[in-house]
Amino acid sequence: MPGLLGKKIGMTSVFSADGKNVPCTVIEVGPCVVTQVKTVDKDGYAAVQIGFEDKKEKHTTNPMAGHFKKAGVTPQRHLAEFKGFGEEVKLGDTLTVDLFSEDDFVDIQGTSKGKGYQGVVKRHGFGGVGQSTHGQHNRLRAPGSVGACSYPAKVFKGMRMAGQMGNEKVTIQNLRVVKVLPEHNVLLIKGSIPGSKGSIVLIEK
Repeated sequence: MPGLLGKKIGMTSVFSADGKNVPCTVIEVGPCVVTQVKTVDKDGYAAVQIGFEDKKEKHTTNPMAGHFKKAGVTPQRHLAEFKGFGEEVKLGDTLTVDLFSEDDFVDIQGTSKGKGYQGVVKRHGFGGVGQSTHGQHNRLRAPGSVGACSYPAKVFKGMRMAGQMGNEKVTIQNLRVVKVLPEHNVLLIKGSIPGSKGSIVLIEK
């Protein structure tokens, strides 16, 4: 499906036609340039590669500099591929927020905020062990048993335990486009999306 790369700006709220206050995420979308058009004959599959945000040539490796030069565009900081783009595009074409319209539904992929090393209560929603009084010392937020001792004498893979939380790829589906502001390259999306302010997100129809 067609899509673009963008940057999360922050959150705001707008009033709908029936007077409801709708919380929205503000995303700066594009302009993106087409850096490669892949075909089944040459690459084994059909896809469109697009780039977002210019960067200096001195920060670009020689192979990537040649890749961008072939497309006739300036070096790009972020790249993404979209299969089944739907419309015909050529190398060097510029894609803008006009690709979307109000009341479209989109899937948005981003990197969630990193929370660091967290315990099982925060990471997995455990209820805790026992009660918080009557002599309880320091076991309230403990995970409890993680496996039998004699058999199988191991902890099964995938056991929910403490560990790194966040900083992973997250996709939110079926979010509604509330408003398109083409003069500012901005989309207003109903609800929240993963990632911190300034993080790169992938918006797909």
